[in-house]
Amino acid sequence: MPRALDDFRRAQLAIAALFCFLGFQYATWASRLPALKSRLGLSETEVGLLLMACGAGAAASFPLVAYLMKRLGSRSLSLVSALCLVVILLGLSAAPNYPVALLVICADGVAVGCLNVAMNAQGAALESAYQRTAMTQLHATFSGGSFAAALLASGMNTVTSSMAAHFAAAAVLLVLLLAYAGPRLLADRPKEQEQPAAAEEKAKGRRRGLTLPAQVTLWLGCAMVFGTVTEGAMNDWSALYMKDVADAPDRLAPLGIAVVSVMMVLARFLGDGWRSRWGDARVVRVGSAVAGTGLALALLVGGVVPSLIGFACVGLGIAAVTPCLYVAAAAQGSDALALVATMGTIGLLAGPAVIGFVAGASSLTWGMAVVAASALLVSLCTTQIRWNTAKGAVSS
Repeated sequence: MPRALDDFRRAQLAIAALFCFLGFQYATWASRLPALKSRLGLSETEVGLLLMACGAGAAASFPLVAYLMKRLGSRSLSLVSALCLVVILLGLSAAPNYPVALLVICADGVAVGCLNVAMNAQGAALESAYQRTAMTQLHATFSGGSFAAALLASGMNTVTSSMAAHFAAAAVLLVLLLAYAGPRLLADRPKEQEQPAAAEEKAKGRRRGLTLPAQVTLWLGCAMVFGTVTEGAMNDWSALYMKDVADAPDRLAPLGIAVVSVMMVLARFLGDGWRSRWGDARVVRVGSAVAGTGLALALLVGGVVPSLIGFACVGLGIAAVTPCLYVAAAAQGSDALALVATMGTIGLLAGPAVIGFVAGASSLTWGMAVVAASALLVSLCTTQIRWNTAKGAVSS
């Protein structure tokens, strides 16, 4: 048992390094958007398109990810896509004009899509191999990587304004993370050892001559869309809601996103214990219901304190949802995982825009009501899934 636990911890830390890597890489270039805007002479609209290019690349990566997962496996794909992200980061610092920057950022999105699926496949394989929950803590390290990148950006800005120097220092740290993770990642299982549910679904597809997604995969994808809409919209709109609707003073407006972020990190560190005790199905359904109900009540009551309590409910309740959905999707096979991850990216892209459209047509309160409804829809979608075990496996 001690040897098995040691092996589990070693693999867990290696996979956590991948999650930290992705958070660090993304936050590194995102932290220098003002400098990139100034250097290339971009307008706010062009910056928005730059961000959309990253998301569009990630969303469009589904066919490539599905192919590469079968061809390379999660371990090799993790390493290859991570190396690409290091090169892309250096390339962005040298982009001479806006069109080149767009291409580089779009390529970043594709590589992010590949690494996102591969590292979550590694996390799901870790849980399956050792029969221990780990996914929510792995997702917490993504936030840790983002925080570390913000600290590095702040430190580098006090030393030099050079984006190239900043990104070069970041690239060194990323390579060190990758060097640590690489030898310790889980080897991919032979195809004949795939999860029974995934193997059965592939057999059905061959008999039908089709490879249409299974019903359970579509429900998982819908739940992922609504879950990521909730996460993304809170990041983008909470501060504005605090200022314009809750009438919070300027010094308190940023507390909205701070409360959501802190509660999400805390819940993700505790989430694996919840999953072991209550099972993934209950964690997802109760958590999303708490998020949706808490936010809805806050919107009805109004005011700064109720809003902060409602935002805390969202962070606490939604934090473990996407990790559990990734585990469930991985149990259906690499194609299902790639599709569900892509639908999650679509939710992150579409969510803030939908909230903005609703807010423009009515008010931001109604826009945030859409966020509350999205969280409740996660719970509704997952009632259509039969969760086989407390570890999150599902059946179609």
